Amino acid sequence: MMTEKTITAIRVQKRNPERVNIDLDGDFAFGLSRITAAWLKIGDRLTQERIDALQREDAIEVAYQRALLLLGYRARSEQELRRKLIEKNFSTEQVDQVVRKLKQANLIHDGSFARAWVENRNNSHPRSQRLMRYELQRKGVAEEDIQRAIKTSAPDQELALRAAENYYRRLTGYDFKVFRNRLSGFLARRGFSYEVIAPVVAALWGQRSANNNTDEENEEE
Repeated sequence: MMTEKTITAIRVQKRNPERVNIDLDGDFAFGLSRITAAWLKIGDRLTQERIDALQREDAIEVAYQRALLLLGYRARSEQELRRKLIEKNFSTEQVDQVVRKLKQANLIHDGSFARAWVENRNNSHPRSQRLMRYELQRKGVAEEDIQRAIKTSAPDQELALRAAENYYRRLTGYDFKVFRNRLSGFLARRGFSYEVIAPVVAALWGQRSANNNTDEENEEE
């Protein structure tokens, strides 16, 4: 006959009100999340098999809450999230179950993540499509999702101009050689090719020169 123990107390933990301590036969036995313990009550009798099942369910719930916390900081690809949870010492099996729950709730989706990543890069800290592709590859996003996301991006020429417009204002007072080298280096670090960089540098140098000429004419007046 399978041995059973009786729940004699369910106490909210002082340091974490989202968890409770379970006493069996008058002694502390284990802790559970309140969600996992929701259907338990004092007087219930638990077999060891049931206790083991509750603890497995609790470990998954803890992993799930950790995943929600990570996603609350910022959106993540599936591979990123898996890696973070493994680093927190959750097992591969637990992580698999958490990812499955998150997908069912539509809380992680690499296609949506990739599109949001590209949109964010386009609007803030623009970089080349090649570099965005590399960033998404490093995050474990599938090539087909990357391809679809990159199609929503502005072309490199436009992205390079966006990236350069704020930076080139720091180069006031430099001659063309220094202006070209510094702005070209900045754009190269953003992943743009020479074929894209050269016309952007020329355009912004021309714009700066035109502004300088206008300022000089205004001073003469």
